[in-house]
Amino acid sequence: MRPKAILFDLDDTLISPHHHRTVFWQEAIQDIWKQKKVHIVPKPKDIDDLVSKIDRSATDFWSVPDRHKSGRLDIRTARFTILDNAIGSDERYDRNTRWLIADRCGAIMFDKTTLFPDAISTLKNLKLEGIKLALVTNGASEAQRAKINKFDLEQYFLHVQIEGEAGVGKPELQAYKIAMEKLNVAATETWMVGDNIDWEVIAPQKLGIFSIWRDPRGYGVLPEGISAKPDRIITNLAQLKS
Repeated sequence: MRPKAILFDLDDTLISPHHHRTVFWQEAIQDIWKQKKVHIVPKPKDIDDLVSKIDRSATDFWSVPDRHKSGRLDIRTARFTILDNAIGSDERYDRNTRWLIADRCGAIMFDKTTLFPDAISTLKNLKLEGIKLALVTNGASEAQRAKINKFDLEQYFLHVQIEGEAGVGKPELQAYKIAMEKLNVAATETWMVGDNIDWEVIAPQKLGIFSIWRDPRGYGVLPEGISAKPDRIITNLAQLKS
């Protein structure tokens, strides 16, 4: 049965940088080193090792729910903290350089982020079908608005809900309740679509929302060790048309 409303996640659901974070850290470090250090000392030969440390630092940082929430609401500071923890006491990277690298990484990621190929056509078709659409995304207002504006996405949604503006975010149940209230629909009439198992499957299912896990990897199979059971799994957004 088709829904009356669909709540969409944003990052890695409609849009994505399409690369692992290590790609952006690698490029950022090299860019800033060229700008600041090229005439002083040779480029470090251990950048690959540093990028691996940053990746581990990021995994650790985002693994704590409370830290995840505070970090996504201040992503610039979170990105610096992740880098700073990875670099440690390495004196080749002074505080200013660390900030430059962190900010450069964020800028590169934003620039490289693009729509999934079938995102706009899917949203248009769902609207034509008469389905009410809402965008429900976590994160700070400035960062998320920049992405929404970059791709002119607001026009496709009756309601846009950003954690930093609403004061509540996924997986808090109130986040989904607010969106459904804005669309004037019940949970049993609503689908949630997104890539995060906790935010787009487990939490909305508690309310009776039909959960659709969007596998950004394109495999269509849940990662090993996941016990959650989405009501449906899709590998591309176009599958929502049927």
